[in-house]
Amino acid sequence: MRIVFFGTPLFAVSSLKALLQAGEEISAVVTQPDRKKGRGHLLSQSPVKELAVKNGINVLQPKKMNDTAFLNELSSIKPELIAVVAYGKILTEEILRLPELGCINVHASLLPKYRGAAPIAWAIINGEKKTGITTMLMDKGLDTGDILLQEELEVRGDDTTETLSLRLSEIGASLLLKTISSIKDGSLKPQKQSKEAAYAPIIKKEDGRVNWTKTAPELSNFVRGMHPWPGAYCYLNGEMIKLIGVKAVSGSGMAGRIEKAHDGEFIAGTGCGLLSIIALQPQNKKMMPAKAFLQGRNIKEGTYFDEA
Repeated sequence: MRIVFFGTPLFAVSSLKALLQAGEEISAVVTQPDRKKGRGHLLSQSPVKELAVKNGINVLQPKKMNDTAFLNELSSIKPELIAVVAYGKILTEEILRLPELGCINVHASLLPKYRGAAPIAWAIINGEKKTGITTMLMDKGLDTGDILLQEELEVRGDDTTETLSLRLSEIGASLLLKTISSIKDGSLKPQKQSKEAAYAPIIKKEDGRVNWTKTAPELSNFVRGMHPWPGAYCYLNGEMIKLIGVKAVSGSGMAGRIEKAHDGEFIAGTGCGLLSIIALQPQNKKMMPAKAFLQGRNIKEGTYFDEA
């Protein structure tokens, strides 16, 4: 079976690796164009491209999905199946119609929950106790295609978007292989999605701003969901600080006010409950324990975060 794989970030690497190890015929890999990265603005390849190049696979990197040269080359491959894992762009109807067996997508949620670009982060932010992977038959809608297979995964109390992504990527790889195997033997029974959908829109940098009026448990979820990008950030005495590790604790205080800043403890009030700050990252500095942060600064209790 001729397969063309669409994917870009580290999350997609597990799936491509699994396909290669299973001996599937990967006719080409489509990934996002190389990006300038770091202070030197050097071009950086996507993790998927690195794996494809290492395995001698033809790599296509269109800037636009309707690029004529790209479409001609893709069409000439005559893919029987297209597998999409966190590619990062919406496929055109022309591409969706191309493979004989259709386009299948590995999506990091239990659809129809969390359709969209950031399902893992929003599952954590919203305090979900479980999430999972869905493979679906793609259509022109946003994650609206028929469900093929699903597998659940528990969301741990200390999970961040980073740690949960790693575990989900392995499940996604396994479920993709099962889906392809079921396509081959004709045992798949696609199921229509319920219209009761929830959405997980793309997260922007400004979405990481901490809202101290939320409850302590909500802020704990928020910090974990925003890690590693864009990070949950706030300001203290004009300095931007990213909250890396926090814990909701009992007690009461004023939202955004520093209630304790001594004996190695850094505790702030929230809309309900207290938030113990365990680790943080000051602007342009490395992550550090809250205790080390307090030792280097004269932070007064009663000071408010985000005050000018």
